[in-house]
Amino acid sequence: MKLRSVHVGQPTALQVGSRQTVSGIRKHAVPGRVRVTAAGLDGDHILNRKHHGGPDQAVYVYTREDYAWWEEALGQPLEPGTFGENLLLEGLESAGVAVGERFRVGEVRLEVTAPRIPCATLGARMGDASFVKRFATARRPGFYARVLSGGDVGAGDPVTREGSPAGAPTIAQTFDLHFAPPPPREELERWLAYPLARRLRRDIERRLGR
Repeated sequence: MKLRSVHVGQPTALQVGSRQTVSGIRKHAVPGRVRVTAAGLDGDHILNRKHHGGPDQAVYVYTREDYAWWEEALGQPLEPGTFGENLLLEGLESAGVAVGERFRVGEVRLEVTAPRIPCATLGARMGDASFVKRFATARRPGFYARVLSGGDVGAGDPVTREGSPAGAPTIAQTFDLHFAPPPPREELERWLAYPLARRLRRDIERRLGR
């Protein structure tokens, strides 16, 4: 596996339904090396910190294999960064990655924490409000990660999977929690033993009535 490209976003105006907002979802590829810390990538702007960013969702990762699927489905090529990812990896699909799984990307070590949940901003970015539903149905969400150890990354860096906790839920399973009937209560309770992102953990705890 390898790192195909690195992306950061600047604040830009975006029309979301009847209102205009400012978002950092429009990412552009960065040449050379980029510093990654526990807060995310240098130069990447996150505007809506209620739902994005923070140490548990410091880096958003998408994969070239998921892009290939979308390009066939949409009948057009897509620029890297279209989905707002920071890192574009080659060599896996996101749905099967497990929560708690660790990756080494160049100098950086990441721990997977949650799937990306589509919102109206993604629909606006794609110029199609119905794209949110389409993204949910496709079950190719990409994943958020916390930074265990920082460093510099750049296109072409090798990517290594370092293992995941036994029995951990997959990105697809945690993604489905938002769009399908929930699994049994015992299963949700078991998920809390894994290093979920804070927002996802709170959501599961609410469902359990804690």
